[in-house]
Amino acid sequence: MLALPLRLGAHWPAVQKPLISTSTRWFVFPYPRNVSLNGNSPRDHFDRNVSRIPANSTSITGKTNDFVSVSLPKDSPLFGLEDLLVSFILGKKRATEVSHLVWKSVVQKGDTVIDATCGNGHDTLAMLKMVADESCKGSVYGLDVQEAALQKTSSLLEESVGPSEKELIKLFSKCHSKMDEVLPKDTSVRLVAFNLGYLPGGDKTIITQSETTLKALEVAKSIMVPGGLISIVVYVGHPGG
Repeated sequence: MLALPLRLGAHWPAVQKPLISTSTRWFVFPYPRNVSLNGNSPRDHFDRNVSRIPANSTSITGKTNDFVSVSLPKDSPLFGLEDLLVSFILGKKRATEVSHLVWKSVVQKGDTVIDATCGNGHDTLAMLKMVADESCKGSVYGLDVQEAALQKTSSLLEESVGPSEKELIKLFSKCHSKMDEVLPKDTSVRLVAFNLGYLPGGDKTIITQSETTLKALEVAKSIMVPGGLISIVVYVGHPGG
């Protein structure tokens, strides 16, 4: 089990223990929405090993910093990306930028991956770019309960990739708790990514629910290859996150 450098918010610690696995890595990223760095800093939402260092001193990455230094264990999916993590904490990078770089450190060409919450399709497209190889192998399975989300995802793919790459993606109007039902028998998955909350630009009353998300996480564990990654981006302060 990966020792997470980040922890979910106040409503989640009670559900973390049942999700422990010896072969699956977890990447949980709180994504503050409309949080001011002059008020409640995103830093306040993290359980981390952060120390303030003097200006012009050298961080563990060998670079000069005048803000914070983050020290992470070598088995962390964020190891080697400390400066990027600090940029996120300080509001200079989006959570999606960080999560995509973490995925790239795990996903290989030809892998099977799942976007458990398609939304507008940006994560789906990023996954496709990671798994598609010259022989057009690799698979991306995308799920969402909203037809509007699947339509937006499909439109983005039509605009962004060619026919051969698009064939590697399969979209399903289905709850992510049933992701195993869309996979061919005995298929193992390298990455399952969740972006919890509501559809950007859509109906904010339709949100991800903790009950089905917890079921989905259990399913994700059961289909994961050893060393695979379950990635969760959550929106701090929003019930759906």
